Amino acid sequence: MLPLTYALRNLFRDKPRLAQTVGGSALVVLLVIAATALNGGMKQVLSASGSEKNVILLGAGSEESIQRSEVSPLLGGIAEAGVLGVTKTLGRPAASVEIHYMSYLTDKEGRKGQGLFRGVTPRALLVHPEVRLLEGEFPRSGEVMVGRLAWRKLGIPEASLKPGASVTIDRSPMIVSGVFAAPGTVMESEVWAALGDLHMLAQRQTVSCVVLRMARAADFPDADLFAQQRLDLELTALRESDYYAALSSFFKPLRVMTWITAGLIAAGAVFGGFNTLYAAFASRIRELATLQAIGFGRGAIFLSLVQESLIACLAGTLVASAVALFLLDGRTIPFSIGAFTVSVTPQVALAGLVTGILLGILGAVPPAIRCLRPPLPKALRS
Repeated sequence: MLPLTYALRNLFRDKPRLAQTVGGSALVVLLVIAATALNGGMKQVLSASGSEKNVILLGAGSEESIQRSEVSPLLGGIAEAGVLGVTKTLGRPAASVEIHYMSYLTDKEGRKGQGLFRGVTPRALLVHPEVRLLEGEFPRSGEVMVGRLAWRKLGIPEASLKPGASVTIDRSPMIVSGVFAAPGTVMESEVWAALGDLHMLAQRQTVSCVVLRMARAADFPDADLFAQQRLDLELTALRESDYYAALSSFFKPLRVMTWITAGLIAAGAVFGGFNTLYAAFASRIRELATLQAIGFGRGAIFLSLVQESLIACLAGTLVASAVALFLLDGRTIPFSIGAFTVSVTPQVALAGLVTGILLGILGAVPPAIRCLRPPLPKALRS
């Protein structure tokens, strides 16, 4: 075997070419890390947003969008009495009457952003136990409570949504009463207001849905039976987890396009790497033939060439990982129904490492075979 130091010395013989190889591999690995993190973050936030214990009662035909649903505002009381298995906290049924409304919010500086508004009552905290108040208090009439990532979805500075700040929603002035967290869910990107205020802002007499929290996930058939029996109410019962799973499927083409874009750019970088290594190895055909003449086998020389490529690509992987941690980790990305936080997890880092190893091995094999194929006499005279 040729010593590892031989491969290391050859890497630095042509520094511009080394920089090109490291930069190309870093770009490919960074794209793979970004695509993996983005897809994982979006999928994770949608899967974590729905609870298997929560049942959504919404208008028939509106299963794909709660915002389009319209049901009677009296449904909350009817469902409390008619659905078995609804959990109770301090004697109060966990049933939340809600309005989901997409509109614009303007801060006092005139900056405007679109977001999802949820009209709620204090009972919303019974069906969404993951919600925690970080600052301020629950909204009363004329007030709103914002999720800790709402500023990112709205495109408004975070300081403009602090408790006590003045905002305007559909020309109606409001005061920010508090900031809440709901870790890992789309609710962190929402703005919550009093149910009565949303009735006025949305100019509707109906509500979007009623969310029930069941004592057990297995109690869903009770709510489903209630929806089927009450034909006069024209209802559909959905598990909250199923609703967000359907939304995840809706965004699947977007995630696929992310992979396709990353794959096309990566393919261009890989072919560029092939050309770079072809040029690097072809200029050393006589040197490689000399190594064979003094006793080194073609297998040993082939492994040394792969080592060169692998070391350069792993260096690029290290650069890409550092850039991803600096630029991507913890960054909040908005999308149509909320926002999610990108995390460079060990699984994401492993995907980048595997990509770097594959680039180093597969990128060196064709050039190395081509340069070692000529017979020894012909190679020595090249």
